[in-house]
Amino acid sequence: MLRVLGVLKVATVEQIQQIAAPHLSYRHTDKSTPSKRKQARTASHTGALSDLRKHGLAENGGQLPGGDTLRNLTPMGLKAAARELGRPVGEMGNPARGAGRTGASHPMTVNEAVLALLRPKPDLAQLASEPADVRAAAQAAFDAPAGLGTISSYATEVALPATGTWANPGKGGAQADIVITAPEGGVPLLFVEIDNCFESAQVLAAKIDKYMRFGQRKVKDTGGKERPMWRTRWWVPDGRRGDQPHPPLLLVFNRIGPRNPNTVIAQLAELTERHWKGFWYDAGFHMYDGKLPIVVTGMKQLQEHGPAGAVFRRFGRRQNQTLLEAIGNPRREAHDARKQAEYAARQREHQEELRRIAAQHRAEKEARRPVCADCGTRFTDERWKAVEPSGWGAPRETHPHLCDDCKQRAITAERQAEQAGHGHQEHGQAVPEQKAGGTWLSRLRG
Repeated sequence: MLRVLGVLKVATVEQIQQIAAPHLSYRHTDKSTPSKRKQARTASHTGALSDLRKHGLAENGGQLPGGDTLRNLTPMGLKAAARELGRPVGEMGNPARGAGRTGASHPMTVNEAVLALLRPKPDLAQLASEPADVRAAAQAAFDAPAGLGTISSYATEVALPATGTWANPGKGGAQADIVITAPEGGVPLLFVEIDNCFESAQVLAAKIDKYMRFGQRKVKDTGGKERPMWRTRWWVPDGRRGDQPHPPLLLVFNRIGPRNPNTVIAQLAELTERHWKGFWYDAGFHMYDGKLPIVVTGMKQLQEHGPAGAVFRRFGRRQNQTLLEAIGNPRREAHDARKQAEYAARQREHQEELRRIAAQHRAEKEARRPVCADCGTRFTDERWKAVEPSGWGAPRETHPHLCDDCKQRAITAERQAEQAGHGHQEHGQAVPEQKAGGTWLSRLRG
């Protein structure tokens, strides 16, 4: 309850229930009238709001024309919500007191946009005992394309100061109806402006001028280096080299006022062209460095299809896209993907050529590898190296045509032959001495 009201600022009990406990939207289908079904679905949240009122955290904020009571947090409630959301109290904004006095048409449209972008999923385990048709409806909602982030990914009525500070904005700045930070969903930062079709294209163009001034504003960080002011509060990946656009702006038109949104959109695109028009590159894409991506859609289309539907039109493009495509640069991404694929292909070709050359060298080396003259075995690398000619001072290889095993056998055989030859020579020398000695003795006797 605190988290939802901390984000929305003012809401009906049913809107709180749809975000905080979406499975309840599929219960109590057996009640006889829509009002009774609604009362049953929101009973627990109505009781919780009563408890928050008793503790001074929430209060009634008036009524809508249809009779629904608006609820908002007190200053103490905002502090409690800040703890629940993990945000500084200074980022929570002000209590939305008195919103019901004017019908709260704009805050209610903001809440409906949050619901359409968030698309809360029902907890199917909470509906296990419900009838089959109820479970089927909940399953269909569960299986539908997901929305963006969680309720903690959203903030409303966020000041974007062109002068002054975050805490004390000066004149000339914008105030975003919704700020979405859902990097896990591909949307690190998105500003959302809601229009109920009461404002002219000129008034909206003036608002976009303020967004542009905020995006261009730079401040010095703790190291004395200038950086965009919005980067001191929100994290967004660095843009690619030479292409760093400002955070994108989504305009949601809710056709309850007298103006035709199609006419307003066409005029607005012309009035703000200098802010959003990119630079064409012959490679087949635009670059948007220093530009403000502006995307438009209708509330009914957003509620029906959500951010995954092709119901978003970016200024300067001719076709509708999904939200991620509209705020991105698909042509640049496709170009980069092609370049990466071409580079990868060249790398593979280069590696294949290196493998081919290496295989050819191995084959040529094997063809030159010596063969043992005795047993016919090819030399090992060590043996081949040993028989290769070396420097002048290196000892000469005694058996360069034999492998290691045959060399050892040859050396052994040579040693045995040498030993046998020495023994025979010694024996041959001893016999003549005896004969010579005998002849001398016989002479003496004579």
